[in-house]
Amino acid sequence: MKKDDAYIPAFHFHWLTPWYDPIVGCLFAEVAVKEALIAQAGIQSGHSVLDVGCGTGTLALLIKKTHPDAAVHGLDVDQQILDIARRKAGQAGDVLILQQGTATDLPYPDGCFDHVFTSLMLHHLKREQKRQAFGAIFRVLKSGGELHVADFGEPQDTVMWLFSLLIRWAEEIHDNIQGLLPVFMVEAGFRPVVETARYRTVFGAIALHKACKPIGDVL
Repeated sequence: MKKDDAYIPAFHFHWLTPWYDPIVGCLFAEVAVKEALIAQAGIQSGHSVLDVGCGTGTLALLIKKTHPDAAVHGLDVDQQILDIARRKAGQAGDVLILQQGTATDLPYPDGCFDHVFTSLMLHHLKREQKRQAFGAIFRVLKSGGELHVADFGEPQDTVMWLFSLLIRWAEEIHDNIQGLLPVFMVEAGFRPVVETARYRTVFGAIALHKACKPIGDVL
């Protein structure tokens, strides 16, 4: 997917983008989910970190606040939402390295990141794009590097399944609710792939995963 391809913006419509942060904050415990995602990473001083689909920069800024000595990069295809991220970083006095680009064609060299994060972005992608994104992430991770994912997962009960119906009309979540994200990660070469947490929300289950690029694998 190139930059000029069609993509699904935050909340499906561009006119809702400025309202993304307040709406998400009201709908579920966004900060708690993202803090848990950061905590599972074990980021060290000097590590290089990438947030793919960084949106308004909430996760990237939390990473920088928690680990100020890490180099934190953020990438998003949507220039409008990147502008919001830049304003938030400026107001916080934090340095984020933000770039426009796509998850399926990451504009970074091979093996340059210790950790890659993606939070509530993958469900915007079609199935083949999800596979391409995991392949691209695998490529830019260092040997032994880690991928940390927070996104909609397979419903574990009827209530979560019914909640997931609310966004099926607008998003590409069918793969998520079928439990295919871990399968795609394994296909890309990640070992092991572990679900680390699960959260109930008004839109369905959000699952956290940790996936590792095997030591010695340089592709």
